[in-house]
Amino acid sequence: MSEPNAPIGESQVPGPTAAPSPPAENEITGNWLTGRPRSFTLSEGNLFLLLAVIIGLFSGMAVVCFRITIEWVRLALLGSALAPSHIRVLLVPAGAGLVVAFLVQRFFRAARSSGVNQTKAAVYVFDGHVPFRTVIGKFVTCSLAIGSGQSLGPEDPSLQMGAGIASTLGRRLKLSRDKLRLLAPVGAAAGLAAAFNAPISAVLFVIEEVIGTWSASALGAIVLAAVSSAVVMRSFLGSEPMFRVPAYTLAHPAELLSYAVLGVVGGFLSLAFTKIIVFFRPRLRGLPEWTHYFQPAAAGLLIGFVGLRVPQSMGAGYSFIDQALHSQYTWEILAVLGFAKILTTSLSFVSGTPGGMFAPTLFIGAMIGGSIGGLEHHFFPQINASVGPFALVGMGTFFAGFLRVPITSVFMVLETTGNYSIVLPVMISNTIAYLISRKYQDVALFDLLARQDDLELPSMEEQREQVVLRVEDAMRKPDVASLQAGDTLARALEIAETSPEEILLVRFPTGRWASISRKELSAKAGELPNSTLLREILSTGRLPVLHPDQRLDDVLRYIQGHEVLPVVSRAGSRMLEGVLSLPDVLAAYQKST
Repeated sequence: MSEPNAPIGESQVPGPTAAPSPPAENEITGNWLTGRPRSFTLSEGNLFLLLAVIIGLFSGMAVVCFRITIEWVRLALLGSALAPSHIRVLLVPAGAGLVVAFLVQRFFRAARSSGVNQTKAAVYVFDGHVPFRTVIGKFVTCSLAIGSGQSLGPEDPSLQMGAGIASTLGRRLKLSRDKLRLLAPVGAAAGLAAAFNAPISAVLFVIEEVIGTWSASALGAIVLAAVSSAVVMRSFLGSEPMFRVPAYTLAHPAELLSYAVLGVVGGFLSLAFTKIIVFFRPRLRGLPEWTHYFQPAAAGLLIGFVGLRVPQSMGAGYSFIDQALHSQYTWEILAVLGFAKILTTSLSFVSGTPGGMFAPTLFIGAMIGGSIGGLEHHFFPQINASVGPFALVGMGTFFAGFLRVPITSVFMVLETTGNYSIVLPVMISNTIAYLISRKYQDVALFDLLARQDDLELPSMEEQREQVVLRVEDAMRKPDVASLQAGDTLARALEIAETSPEEILLVRFPTGRWASISRKELSAKAGELPNSTLLREILSTGRLPVLHPDQRLDDVLRYIQGHEVLPVVSRAGSRMLEGVLSLPDVLAAYQKST
């Protein structure tokens, strides 16, 4: 029987005679092939990595079922014809919106919105807890919403479903609280990797937006979950990239200017899209409760009216992105499709319909990018521009400006298309769009949505932009030279008299540092001969040493119990560059605020 104070997630296996004692590891005991009872000990860290693989397998299968269900719902509700009848286009999104709103309001309130902020809230507010009820709710409501033509995507819901599956498994295994908190991002990466068939992008997005850390334990588990999830997805749905694009070659460096223009246009359009959502979403949520049962239906009806003229603006729109990448639309049609998608996606999202923003963002970017490329080629034929490459770059450009994840946006384009020759235009255009978005919108979209939901979640973008204080910002130059271990007690007393410091540093030839106070020196002088060497007095004890480039946050774990610490050069521990005390650290923090 376990001891009452045993750590969570640990079990005790008593020996034949001794009383049970809590081991430091999780133990899994069972009969192996020989049939003899044997014990297999698995540390929680290794168990966590194994669990990450299992999470990836389950999440991958869940996402495969999710995508198949969305397609089945689409065929059942809108039919298999290339152009559904007008009555279906008008009534199906509205009717499905009623059903979805009823399910969300009565049974699955946590399924509302995209799922990214809900996953972050699970990490930072609810100790990694994502109810499995939310997974079911997200699966059902998003399948109905996207399959019926609401302008949303399956990626963000897949991310939250993966987090819910991971959280459920962690709770079943009674893992520690720290591990449970980390399981939600692990599952999120698995769900997103399967949804996009892009494990690298999934890992980067979770690191960049959800947890903001590159620690080895987190990164290893996230990578394992994303890879195993992508393997499952490819086993069922194929290993081809989501979009197949023609080969691209940069004919002349001057062409990069045209992609810079795309970055400017994409940046301002993504900014406008953000403003629309941020403006209308809280106003609709602030309406009386009974209206929430009808808002998705009203949005579906309006989307149906738009769909009568622009049917491509309904649903996730993957097939139409593929057509744009193969230059199957004129630039005028692409512009219409892009703005129509902005309208329909805004209607779906602000109405509270469950679904993701990734697919619509890529759709809008592809259409706007393609229209910019076609327009430039129309007026400047000498530019070797065409719709396909600009549509491809536009996907990442709008993604970077709207969701504000610049690194993910580059790899998202490369992984979903398998085209790595376009990386330079993508990087240039994405960077410009991201900088424009940051210039005119202080807070990123997901952070704004969290604040509208009355959640104070940490902003990963703000954390990346924070000025990091270092030791060199707080240290001060020593007023006198440090003592040497070979100095006599008389020499030390002489230097101490001229020093304003109460604590003196002593350097040993080996690079070790120690400290001694003036009071201690005076006391030793009364007990020992003046010829006594300091190395004989300070035979034990070692001060922690600091380096100028170390983060000031890290100093706090070393400075406790020491009045002053030496700051030495990385070129040699005998080269003293300054000294640092706790008041110096506090003064530096006060100065920076």
